[in-house]
Amino acid sequence: MIEKWLVYLTYRFLISLWRVHAVESPELQALLAEKKAVIFAHWHGDEIALVYAIRRYKIATMVSTSKDGALMDFVIRRFGGATSRGSSTRGAVSALKGLVRLCRGGRNASVAVDGPKGPIYVPKPGVFELARLCHLPIVPCGVAYSRPHVFQKSWNKAALPLPFSKIVLYFGVPLPPLTKNDDPKSPELIKRLADELNGTKRQAAKIIAAL
Repeated sequence: MIEKWLVYLTYRFLISLWRVHAVESPELQALLAEKKAVIFAHWHGDEIALVYAIRRYKIATMVSTSKDGALMDFVIRRFGGATSRGSSTRGAVSALKGLVRLCRGGRNASVAVDGPKGPIYVPKPGVFELARLCHLPIVPCGVAYSRPHVFQKSWNKAALPLPFSKIVLYFGVPLPPLTKNDDPKSPELIKRLADELNGTKRQAAKIIAAL
């Protein structure tokens, strides 16, 4: 329990030192104003910075059943978020069902779409399956940093914004909800989401360069 509190307090301390700029597309602003749920999609590696967004956007997400997952579960809940726990090998279906229930209850989901084990920057069908089951739009999110420490030896190249970093969260135009006839494994869907995510990353980088 002490370790969990230390991780949470470290996050709180770092967030208090970050200068975060959230840029929302008009389409996303309209959905939020109408209190309609969405699915935020992002690449692995940006999840540390996105802790900032948990309370602001009433985030729900899936976390693993590992020790690291237990730490993140504690942190996310302390920041006002909700979680559904599972892994790629155990409880994946029940975790997805849990996230569906949270979304139907009014939460916005957040999904690292190239997880849980990569390859990095290649969306997996899970986010489309969630969108199909909940009939929710997918909002691509790109993140840029002024002073990140990137863990180069990790497969997801996780970025830790250093104290006093500027961070831009760029939320693009939502992709329309999937229908029951759409295939979550569609190569066209996968390519479109990858292109949109890379585009939001570029937009975030342009904005942070001008700050």
